[in-house]
Amino acid sequence: MLVAALVDTPLLRIWRRHWEFPSGAVLTGLLVAMVLSPHEPWYVAACTSAIAVVSKYLVRTRTANVFNPAAVGLVATFYMFDAGHSWWGAMPDIPVWVALPVLFATGTFIAGRVNRIPLVLAFLGTYFLLFSVAAFAGDPRRVAEAFVTPDLQAVLFFAFFILTDPPTSPIRHADQVACGALVAAIAFGVFEWVGAAYYLLAGALAGNVLEGWRRRRWFRQSRARA
Repeated sequence: MLVAALVDTPLLRIWRRHWEFPSGAVLTGLLVAMVLSPHEPWYVAACTSAIAVVSKYLVRTRTANVFNPAAVGLVATFYMFDAGHSWWGAMPDIPVWVALPVLFATGTFIAGRVNRIPLVLAFLGTYFLLFSVAAFAGDPRRVAEAFVTPDLQAVLFFAFFILTDPPTSPIRHADQVACGALVAAIAFGVFEWVGAAYYLLAGALAGNVLEGWRRRRWFRQSRARA
């Protein structure tokens, strides 16, 4: 969180032309910390946060950054340092009967406040449908981990707190449903055919591409009508 804030503060000053508290960077650093394994060296967390913050300024539309910063940083350092993702912030070490109600209560509150409930429902519905079909159609042991700790808590944490990032997710409910289904399909595909630890984050980045393209198309159409 400290590195994210230190990196973002001067960049915000240049971008906004006035000093501003880097609240978005602090949140990004917090998400990075909650996903990274706590056993990684300190510089891995620092680099992940720095990459995440810088990515906001490198890939943008006219209104917002295209990619979820935390997802970009976590995927980048997975390849740079072979960084582990434990999703400890989703409370996988706490009994399920405690962790799940807390995740649902806090997650529903957050998703409701940012008006992203359809996005969450579309993602979770498609995600568990695909894994259920795979379990019945093939060897259920290959996908069983999606339904148990720690992956169960991780996918809920992802859906409620990462996927709903307002700058990188759709506003209209119809767009949210389409985006949520796409994210789930990409995450399932990466899990099945690549098996990478960042399969959820890969889905988020694919959804970000769709939303960035949609916003760019909308802007061009608006200019053409004007």
